[in-house]
Amino acid sequence: MILSSVPFSQHANIDTQAEAHIRRAGASDAAQIAAFVSRAHPLRRAITREEILIHFGKAGLLIAESDGRIVGLLGWQVENLVARITDFLVMPAGLFHIVGPALLTAMENSARELQCETAILLIPFKDPESMTPFWSALGYELHTVADLPRAWQDAALEVGVSTTGRMFVRKLRDERVLRPI
Repeated sequence: MILSSVPFSQHANIDTQAEAHIRRAGASDAAQIAAFVSRAHPLRRAITREEILIHFGKAGLLIAESDGRIVGLLGWQVENLVARITDFLVMPAGLFHIVGPALLTAMENSARELQCETAILLIPFKDPESMTPFWSALGYELHTVADLPRAWQDAALEVGVSTTGRMFVRKLRDERVLRPI
């Protein structure tokens, strides 16, 4: 995982009425994505275009653009009918409650087209309870991995989350798929 969420805070000079256009990112966006991530994490080593291109081999990326610049990014993978959100970044942070839901809705719609049963958030939070109101408003619930159905547990365990770990989960379909489609 190369990206993470930026904590929400209000900034007086941010246009919270701005609209974000969500689209799938492509290789031609790699340099712009690298610059966006590097701006969001100025104390870390800058992310390179090449690292973003490599990341495309691991996850699909959706970007949110407003006024011609990237303001949000969501990375995700699908395996065994589980959508795993691996990257989630919104900047400036004042747009978090606008751009975040738009990115999630776009990802969830695509995941439903792929018949996914659930979406799980694989982004570590120092204090998940502080994020619960935001994720709950979007239909995500905080669960212990051991309490999830086996296929969902496997998706979490594959990326190193322990059975005692907790993550936000959103059920995308009412009926589980118990036989191959």
